[in-house]
Amino acid sequence: MEKELIIKLHKNFEDYAQQAKNGMFFWFARDLQVLLGYNKWENFQKVIEKAKIACENTGLIVRDHFPDIRKVITAGKGAQHEIDEIALTRHACYLIAQNGDPRKEEIAFAMAYFAVQTRKQELVEKRISEIERLTFREKLTNSEKELSGIIYERGVDNMGFARIRSKGDQALFGGNTTQDMKRKLGIKDNRALADFLPAITIKAKDFANEITNFTLKRDTHICGEQPIISEHVKNNKSVRSLLVEKEIYPEILPAEEDVKKVVSRIKSENKKMLKGINSKKKQK
Repeated sequence: MEKELIIKLHKNFEDYAQQAKNGMFFWFARDLQVLLGYNKWENFQKVIEKAKIACENTGLIVRDHFPDIRKVITAGKGAQHEIDEIALTRHACYLIAQNGDPRKEEIAFAMAYFAVQTRKQELVEKRISEIERLTFREKLTNSEKELSGIIYERGVDNMGFARIRSKGDQALFGGNTTQDMKRKLGIKDNRALADFLPAITIKAKDFANEITNFTLKRDTHICGEQPIISEHVKNNKSVRSLLVEKEIYPEILPAEEDVKKVVSRIKSENKKMLKGINSKKKQK
C-alpha cells in the first residue's frame, strides 16, 4: 500500500471519529461504509451482521459495541429527517474490517488501524487500573498507620498491633490467617500480603480499618488488645459479608503483580516516554 494512500486513509478515519459524552470514541456505520469503500448500504449491513456474530461469539455484549441509534440528516433545500444508524466502538470497527472484503485496500488499512487503536485503549485502561491499585495500597498503608497510632495510645504495643491485624485478616479471608494466604498465593514471609492482593481486597482491608479507626476514636472506652481485636474482627466480618453477598470470596482471588514491581515498571515507562518526547522536540 502506497505511503500517500496510508496517510490519506489515516486522516479520513481520524476525521470521522466521534467523541461521546463519556470520552469514548466511536464511528457512525454509514460513515464507515464510505471509508471502507462500500457503495451500497445493503451490502455493508451484511458485513455488520457478520461482525455482530463474531462479537457475540467472543462473549461480548453486542449492543455495547453496536448500539442502534437515530441520526438527523439534512437533505436537499435544508429539509431534515431521521435515519437508522449504528454507533460503532473501536472494537466493532475492527470486527467489521475483519469480516469485510479483504481485496479492498481500505479494509486492510482499517484492520491495522483499529487493531492499533484498540491496543492503545487497552494499554490506557491497564495503566489506569494499575494506578488505582497503587492508590488503594497507599490508602491502606495510611489507615494501618492511623490504627497503629490509636491502639498505641490505648496500651497496645507493636506485637499487639500485629496480632490485631492478623485476626482482622483471618476474619476477612474466611478463617485463613495471613500466613495461610501467603502460602496460597506464593508470597515470601518477609513481604506484605497486601502488596500482592487485587484492588478489591486491598479496598476491603482499608474499609475495615477505617471502620475500626472511626469506632475507636468515637468509643474511647475501648482499650486493651482483646477488646480492640473483637472490634476489628467484627468490622472485617461485616466487610466480608458485603463481598460474599456479591459472590466475591477474598481467599480464592488470585494474586496480582507485586506493587513494588508495578511502581518500578511505571517509572521506567514514564522515563522512556519522556525521552521520546524530548527526542522529538530536538528533531523539530
